[in-house]
Amino acid sequence: MADTATGTQYSDPNVTPPLAQAVPLGFQHVLAMFASNVTPSIIVAGAAGLAFGGPEQIYLIQMAMLFAGIATLFQTVGIGPVGARLPIMQGTSFAFVGVLAGVTATQGLSVALTACIIGGVLHFCLGAVIGKIRWLFPPLVTGLVILAIGLYLIPVAIKYAAGGAAKFQMEAESFGSLLHWSVALTVVIVALGVKFFTKGSLSNAAILIGLLAGYLLAYILGMVNFGAVSKASWITSIKPLPYGFQFSLGAVIAVTLVSVVSAIETVGDASATAKAGAGRDATDEEIQGATYADGLGTAVAGVFGGLPNTSFSQNVGIVGMTGIMSRHVVTIAGIIMIICGLLPKIGAVIASMPLPVLGGGVIVMFGMVAAAGLNVLTEVKMNRRNMVIIAISLAAGLGLNLVPTAVQYLPGVVKTLMTSAVAPTALCAIVLNLVLPEEMDQDGA
Repeated sequence: MADTATGTQYSDPNVTPPLAQAVPLGFQHVLAMFASNVTPSIIVAGAAGLAFGGPEQIYLIQMAMLFAGIATLFQTVGIGPVGARLPIMQGTSFAFVGVLAGVTATQGLSVALTACIIGGVLHFCLGAVIGKIRWLFPPLVTGLVILAIGLYLIPVAIKYAAGGAAKFQMEAESFGSLLHWSVALTVVIVALGVKFFTKGSLSNAAILIGLLAGYLLAYILGMVNFGAVSKASWITSIKPLPYGFQFSLGAVIAVTLVSVVSAIETVGDASATAKAGAGRDATDEEIQGATYADGLGTAVAGVFGGLPNTSFSQNVGIVGMTGIMSRHVVTIAGIIMIICGLLPKIGAVIASMPLPVLGGGVIVMFGMVAAAGLNVLTEVKMNRRNMVIIAISLAAGLGLNLVPTAVQYLPGVVKTLMTSAVAPTALCAIVLNLVLPEEMDQDGA
């Protein structure tokens, strides 16, 4: 791989390195985001009650890979005003997992995917005004929302690591066994070791390598069943609206609220990519194009059973590390993901992964989501006003999610929003940030 000094000759996104260098760099981008990309689909499939390793779960995994690749091409190749035409890698977003898992568990996949389609269209429309509404989402608000997403997901990670997610699985005698935890902790330990004691491609693929180590141990211990792999076909059969089209206002509002936060994250990733690779600020056209691509990728994916897409921040780090700004390198990564998405055998292998293996990986991934939120909040002055906003927003968002019966008499739409963790946290943070006066801090924090 090229180091930063060598990569400076590729600070123009339209310049392509030699294929001998571009293809390995493309694989590096795929390795950095692969595990994070497929995990949301596995969790939402579990919330829908789909059989673990079954054909429907495999299909959702395939759509995650396929449309991560397609959405990446929207960004790197572009269509008219759509696409930043920067080396931005798209993938299935963790930000939506809490909302979609809740909607799926209570109202079904049809409602959840319909909300993704409509939310994606509204997300696309944000591209025209994203520059004008960024002031509504300062680091205090975005950091809180990202932190809430991570904190909401961590219990899910623990359940998977202990061997189950569904009620009957958590009541099984094997739930929480040493066997399950030994596999999960192997994933965590290997991932941490690779991340901090290696460099370059290995370090970037730390979670994926950890999952492979846990998978190998689970296979040795007789926990892996490859039955679904032999039954899976070689080519994906893509189905429009595989679960139908069913509208729910509450689900659409919840997904749209998260879409706004996702759009703000994409703006940050576009800006960081331009700064890391070319030492400049992203242009207004690049920011608008990135937002358009985000929304279009989400809407198109939803039509075929894929979950919402967003830019992946870890891939921004690769651009900064290599100094190679070429969008064509990430185009290669997108093509690799499309090929993976068209091969159900790959999805079946992923679906055969035992829950504790996945649990070990998502302990790290979800913890990093929460840590990313904390990192954003470090930009915020911790005075009394901001601490009050943090306290009330998190208490409302996480509290109502943990005790949903506290709002059981609210109308269905409102109840869906109030128990989604992300939506009430975001709403409280935005409103309080707008109405609480700065004068509260005159006496000192």
